[in-house]
Amino acid sequence: MKKKTFSLTIKLICIVFLSGNLYAQTTGFAVANVFHIASGGGWDYIAVGPGNNRLYASHASQVNILDELTGDSIGVIPNTTGVHGIAFVTELNKGYTSNGRLNNITVFDLTTNNVLGQIAAGTNPDAIMYEPFSKRIITCNGRSNDLSLIDPVSEKITATIPVGGKPETAVTDGKGMLYVNIEDKNEIVAVDLKSLQVVKRWSIAPGEGPTGLAIDLKNNRLFAGCDLKLVILDIASGNISTVGIGDGCDGVAFDAGLGLVFASCGEGKLSIVKEISAGKYGLVENVSTKGSARTIALNEKTHTVYLPAADMGKAEAGKRAPMIPGTFQILVIKQKN
Repeated sequence: MKKKTFSLTIKLICIVFLSGNLYAQTTGFAVANVFHIASGGGWDYIAVGPGNNRLYASHASQVNILDELTGDSIGVIPNTTGVHGIAFVTELNKGYTSNGRLNNITVFDLTTNNVLGQIAAGTNPDAIMYEPFSKRIITCNGRSNDLSLIDPVSEKITATIPVGGKPETAVTDGKGMLYVNIEDKNEIVAVDLKSLQVVKRWSIAPGEGPTGLAIDLKNNRLFAGCDLKLVILDIASGNISTVGIGDGCDGVAFDAGLGLVFASCGEGKLSIVKEISAGKYGLVENVSTKGSARTIALNEKTHTVYLPAADMGKAEAGKRAPMIPGTFQILVIKQKN
């Protein structure tokens, strides 16, 4: 009897251990390089350019353009005060930056980097994207609580869509539906780009303060980065699940080829999450990055992750730690060969 009990116990331990390894696997991702940018000022989003090995990093009042392979400086898009994000329309050979403090968008030529003009947007345009179904540039306007839809050909606003809260990030299914994190309401909303209206709202409780957002088109799921949690929303059913991640997440990316979700967390972790069984997700590992590395860009072709960061000074009570001038950098994270 004791021998049977002991044998059963060992088997159960082995099962638990093997099951736990699903969460304890390593992906091989690690910091492979660091690109240094000497100019001063804060930052927000970073973007991988369309097919030209270029990285575009928002940086205070300009956008720094780097060679994605070497980190060499290629150019600068100037006078983008309070810049947040960068978007591209390859058919027009144009790039666009959302300038939060100027309440406008800078248009630039993707070949020459020359500034072509500015377009008025909503108040404090933050995240920006090109949406292929509507063929519109879309900005998430943090203070006017709406979306601006802009025709990149005429360079005019064609619609403004109220979303009932602060829109942080948006993703598209490419079929006419836009999904938007509403940071101050702890919601995700669905916007129909045909009717130009919010058609659905989901509470993402217990998730709070959703920032980064990514979409798995094949499995119809959204991944929202929240305070210490990655929220997974099944769009069809509305079911919510969560996975614990690092603190200070401000960016999420999904690599469809690898089936991995990346959450960049300002405490100095890149949390990597994976579907471990049908509809169930787990934390695979936390890759050490750098405190302040909170936003993200992913090159899905090369499976390379880029995280803007800087060295930070000592924080005063109730305030964010100040950036040490001249330490702005891009962490390049790849799988080891």
